[in-house]
Amino acid sequence: MPIKNYTTKVSAAQSVAEIVGALAAHGATKIQQDYEAGRPISIAFMIETPAGPRGFRLPSSTDRVSSVLSRQKVRVDDAQAERVAWRILRDWVMAQMAILETEMVAMDEIMLPYMLDDQGRTAYELYQSRQMLIGEGG
Repeated sequence: MPIKNYTTKVSAAQSVAEIVGALAAHGATKIQQDYEAGRPISIAFMIETPAGPRGFRLPSSTDRVSSVLSRQKVRVDDAQAERVAWRILRDWVMAQMAILETEMVAMDEIMLPYMLDDQGRTAYELYQSRQMLIGEGG
């Protein structure tokens, strides 16, 4: 079965707007949309945390979505892959905001992999490059 939202008709711009609205409604103080060749590629935002203001960046990857759909034998053009990518990200953000509203978690806890360091690298990127070591766990 193809990935979620593979038939969406909702524009990337609409999904981005819904994400921005949800982040703003849940405490984001600054929100920036990043574009490449006129297409949205990420949303960066700031929130207040117990450790002070922190930046976060949520990326979208049309190329990866297109590749997955191709492997699933679903033919899509770049515009459809972009719509799918942003709709999936929108659904994820909305689910995270629902968990946040239960007060089971904090915003910075939900968004931790996307937290930026002072050089613009996400916590996940630091982890992947082994610049942030966690240990074996147990």
